[in-house]
Amino acid sequence: MPDTTFGSKGWTPDRLGKLDGKTYLITGANSGAGFQAARTLLKKGAKVVMLNRSVEKSKAAVAQLKTEFGDRADVSFVRMDLAALASVREAASEVLQNFLRIDALICNAAIAQVPTRKLTVDGFESQLGTNHYGHFLLCGLLFDRIAKSKGRIVVVASLGYNMGLKTIKFDDMNWNEGYSPNTAYSQSKLAQMMFAYELQDRLAAAGRTDVEVYVCHPGSSATSLITTSGSRTMRFIWWLMTKTPMVQTAEQGSYPEVMCATEEALTDQRALYGPTGRMEAVGPVGKGTLNPHAYDKPVMTKLWQASEGATGFDWKL
Repeated sequence: MPDTTFGSKGWTPDRLGKLDGKTYLITGANSGAGFQAARTLLKKGAKVVMLNRSVEKSKAAVAQLKTEFGDRADVSFVRMDLAALASVREAASEVLQNFLRIDALICNAAIAQVPTRKLTVDGFESQLGTNHYGHFLLCGLLFDRIAKSKGRIVVVASLGYNMGLKTIKFDDMNWNEGYSPNTAYSQSKLAQMMFAYELQDRLAAAGRTDVEVYVCHPGSSATSLITTSGSRTMRFIWWLMTKTPMVQTAEQGSYPEVMCATEEALTDQRALYGPTGRMEAVGPVGKGTLNPHAYDKPVMTKLWQASEGATGFDWKL
């Protein structure tokens, strides 16, 4: 049954009031849904900090946004490579030094369908290392500042969590054997969701209500995700798909993450927010279907412990 919380047209940025004085951090915000989210938040007067790998693309994105909204638009970037834990630590340190509040950290950046198995500098399979471990560490390092601001953590997941093994391959998380671009990607996105739901459980157990954690996905949106890291075949298939009604714009793809970062009417954190139309890939934004394998408790707990070990970061809640 479709979510009707926000009416037949679903959630749109029309619901947003003024966001003056609020600060939003977005990973991977120099293009695609992250960039569109930055645009929407800036339009409402918020401060936006982009956490991006490319200095060149970040400068271009900032310039573009200032051209659109004027020089007084409060947008900046901090260089961060999610695939390198040292870079994540440096970026978090810079954020804590320069920004006194974080109303929401939007974990938007991702790589997908990497055609041949690669390892990060820390020795992790690239999609798991970038999409999950990098964000796990970043959220941990910034958590106290988010809590002080009574803010939110928004994890941008993917319907890909329903594909692949639908669990975590603990005996070979780096895919030393049987690597497949899609299966490895699916595991990385499932890991991100499990992190969020386990964090919800740990906050509840600690009696804490100072941070809210939401999970969303952009549906099937015309972003650069596949074209950046996918194989030539995948890029061609994706290009064909973008010509059909099964793919929506990057701006529409950004609505779920902006909603999860700002909307006061959201009450259910144990949920997956995103498009609610055809195959939940496009259409009005609201609460979609969340399948139970995404919050399998023994797997979530084991993944949390594995993630603390991998990143060398021990969460204190």
